[in-house]
Amino acid sequence: MAAAPSSPPTNRVDVFWHDGMLSHDTGRGVFDTGSDPGFLDVLEKHPENPDRVRNMVSILKRGPISPFISWHTATPALISQLLSFHSPEYINELVEADKNGGKVLCSGTFLNPGSWDAALLAAGNTLSAMKYVLDGKGKIAYALVRPPGHHAQPSQADGYCFLNNAGLAVRLALDSGCKRVVVVDIDVHYGNGTAEGFYQSSDVLTISLHMNHGSWGPSHPQSGSVDELGEDEGYGYNMNIPLPNGTGDRGYEYAVTELVVPAVESFKPEMVVLVVGQDSSAFDPNGRQCLTMDGYRAIGRTIRGLADRHSGGRILIVQEGGYHVTYSAYCLHATVEGILDLPDPLLADPIAYYPEDEAFPVKVVDSIKRYLVDKVPFLKEH
Repeated sequence: MAAAPSSPPTNRVDVFWHDGMLSHDTGRGVFDTGSDPGFLDVLEKHPENPDRVRNMVSILKRGPISPFISWHTATPALISQLLSFHSPEYINELVEADKNGGKVLCSGTFLNPGSWDAALLAAGNTLSAMKYVLDGKGKIAYALVRPPGHHAQPSQADGYCFLNNAGLAVRLALDSGCKRVVVVDIDVHYGNGTAEGFYQSSDVLTISLHMNHGSWGPSHPQSGSVDELGEDEGYGYNMNIPLPNGTGDRGYEYAVTELVVPAVESFKPEMVVLVVGQDSSAFDPNGRQCLTMDGYRAIGRTIRGLADRHSGGRILIVQEGGYHVTYSAYCLHATVEGILDLPDPLLADPIAYYPEDEAFPVKVVDSIKRYLVDKVPFLKEH
């Protein structure tokens, strides 16, 4: 009698990474502009630079979490795979830009020599991570990738992003038979590209918790406001939770408890995608929120609980922003601790000290809930 197939372990995170993603060189200048004004002796690296992910890789390899990590690598995505989310015209634009030596696609978003190869690797590793979970080889996979992707819309680049890695993975899940996929995005900026890709779909519930930054120009026309709810069949399946500047651990916990959990519980996803950006941390140069390691750990634990109840524990984590070279790695470590539902922290927070006043974020979340309860079908039941 054949032995029953063993289920994949739930105390392991399968990380997909390729060193080739370091070849995306974003240059130096005044913050993310790439410009040299001529009167500064020290030009800083673009915030989305290789150092940030080098530390993420190293903390997972040598930090206390390392016994729980299994490493994998994948090949670049094929052009045909990209067309599941992106338009042929847009992909052709990127291919031509690469052939011609590069292009400034929008503010702060530079496709330089090596960038396209890195972007294809990022997409390929994310797709492979999703397939690994779909094939039952693992329960929790993490696509540790750059360039990031959640701002990339079907037909244009935006916010350091060329290809929407998470969006491509969601398409793969749907095409593989998943009937409902939830995307929870905790990057400090609105996951506008992912939302745009599924704006008319009722198969995908996109939830974004972000600082209230609004639109930032033609490449990012979406505002991330509560009234961007989706269209047609997708109306009510895009939930924006714009949080006030300075929201910290308790404010995020309240938003997750009052809005994210009830929506996901009602939606009953067959796959959970957590889009992570450590730029919501208290020390990030590209955000104005105050999450600490404790906050990330709590979010990870909540997502794990939702996945255990609805998707058979299946979770894909996709890396996005996070620009403090040191603290982003620490916050990633805490997120993974939460996802693994470890009983005690493995790593102490080296720098968290900002006091938090959650009173205003709580009022904002209550206001968002009152607005959404009549428009999002999953909140009406709670």
